[in-house]
Amino acid sequence: MESFIQLRKGRTPRQVHRDLDGLKDDEMGRSGFTGRTAHLYRRNDPTAYRVEGDLRPLDAQTGDLEPGDLRDPEGGPMLLFSNEDCRISLSRRRAAAPFYERNIDGDELWFVHRGRGHFETEFGRLPYRPGDYVYLPKSTTYRQVPEDDGHMLVIEATEEFRVPPAGVLGRHFPYDSSLVTVPEAEAFEEPVLEEYEVRLRHAGGRTSLFYPHHPLDAEGWKGDNFPFTFNIEDYDVITSESVHLPPTVHLFMQATGVYVMHFLPRPVESVRGAERMPWYHRNVDYDEVAFYHGGSVFGVDMPAGLISHAPQGVHHGVPERARERSRRRHDVDTRVEWKVISIDSRRRLTPSEVLLAAAQVEVPAEAQA
Repeated sequence: MESFIQLRKGRTPRQVHRDLDGLKDDEMGRSGFTGRTAHLYRRNDPTAYRVEGDLRPLDAQTGDLEPGDLRDPEGGPMLLFSNEDCRISLSRRRAAAPFYERNIDGDELWFVHRGRGHFETEFGRLPYRPGDYVYLPKSTTYRQVPEDDGHMLVIEATEEFRVPPAGVLGRHFPYDSSLVTVPEAEAFEEPVLEEYEVRLRHAGGRTSLFYPHHPLDAEGWKGDNFPFTFNIEDYDVITSESVHLPPTVHLFMQATGVYVMHFLPRPVESVRGAERMPWYHRNVDYDEVAFYHGGSVFGVDMPAGLISHAPQGVHHGVPERARERSRRRHDVDTRVEWKVISIDSRRRLTPSEVLLAAAQVEVPAEAQA
């Protein structure tokens, strides 16, 4: 149920996310940031807590993790998180696989943190570079051929990935779909083998198909179901001078139960009193995963390669010391240069055992300060 009635009780700022006067801005919203919302203005930092139990926020440096494809061409990505709607994995492939792959459970969206190369697909050759999203539709046969050490986040969705509705900005914003890279048809002939293995990626087991001919032998194709790449450098960031916009403004692709967004370089809010940092929140209906691609915030470097998980209903947010610094530097800093990939999931995500073993215990904000 949604209501047009907005109530106000007790001591509150006049305008949302503005002029807090020492209070801590805590948002409790339904349906991510698009449903009914309560803004609670607290005396204390709501992230200053100690956790016991399973639902604790976690951070892990993916550069320290070694998926199976890092050292063994026969290996595959490392599972990081999963639920019924999606799986999030890490790939660090540095050598071409001696087999081909086909995901028969769902679509794949790869984000290239580091590395160059190309995917051989039934539709043709698809080059990739840092900052690219690589979209591979369900059941596409492909093989990754790296030119150097790769570092990629793999997001699998059970239901079809699709672009969000155009909305009032029109279908060319925040990104122009004509800037996607689509493969040209190519029938591959190399390598020449007696038999070609296509591994079917699916939950609950392992299946391989063996062909006496090259599986990527299509000489042409037509239609509207195809792989592509899109680079974050071509994304038009939507901004506001007076309020920090919610993450859903920066939505890139979505599937049932999973949303992929990003925070990219932009001018900061310039109106005095506007909060420049994301407010404290507990995202009632969604788990949040953030992957740090790089950049900086107000002169502080982002921890490139770090992945973090905030379970739904659990408070999280930037430490108070960083918020205070952003206020002090209002007349100094004019931009944020962050590059963060964000994944929201409707069902609760389960971290893998290997990720839990590598995860850092989150330190309360008051201890960090």
